[in-house]
Amino acid sequence: MFHKRLLCSFAFIIFTSLFFSNAISAATHTIKKGEELDKIAERYNTSVHTLLEINELEDKKQAVTGYVLQLPDHIKNNQKKVKEKKEKNEKLDDFEVVKTLTVEASAFTASCKGCSGKTASGINLKKNPDVKLIAVDPKIIPLGTKVWVEGYGIAVAGDTGGSIKGSKIDVFVKTKKTALNWGRKKVEIKILK
Repeated sequence: MFHKRLLCSFAFIIFTSLFFSNAISAATHTIKKGEELDKIAERYNTSVHTLLEINELEDKKQAVTGYVLQLPDHIKNNQKKVKEKKEKNEKLDDFEVVKTLTVEASAFTASCKGCSGKTASGINLKKNPDVKLIAVDPKIIPLGTKVWVEGYGIAVAGDTGGSIKGSKIDVFVKTKKTALNWGRKKVEIKILK
């Protein structure tokens, strides 16, 4: 008797797990007051017949306020695409975010030994000590690109460096002390347009 109960309990757990995992992964729509199945079907670009069939309903009258409708699989895929599109259309100030990357960032000044103070793009850092500028690998981030850097702000990709290759950047700061305090760390950057 104990074994039968244990077996039944185990079967029930497996059944409910499978049912709820499918329900969670499926796209749904909770019917609100005044909504009609025809309009819901139209909204999700499907048919009333499909909604009735998926939800094992015999007619539209069973789809009442509060009923959670299971939607066709293509709806879930479309919702995922809409979410991805929203992420692509992310804005930062007046700029569109084109891409987000994680890079290793160090800092530099214009007064290092052997430094001319002029960048690869022709900016004189000694005459423009307040400029927000980063050194990049131009194969990854083209010179002239606007970039938001975590902990630094919006800057222009205006310089290159011998050790700045791949997913590394160098942020320009006024003083050697600030550069040392910055250190070397992983930061998120956003390529702007």
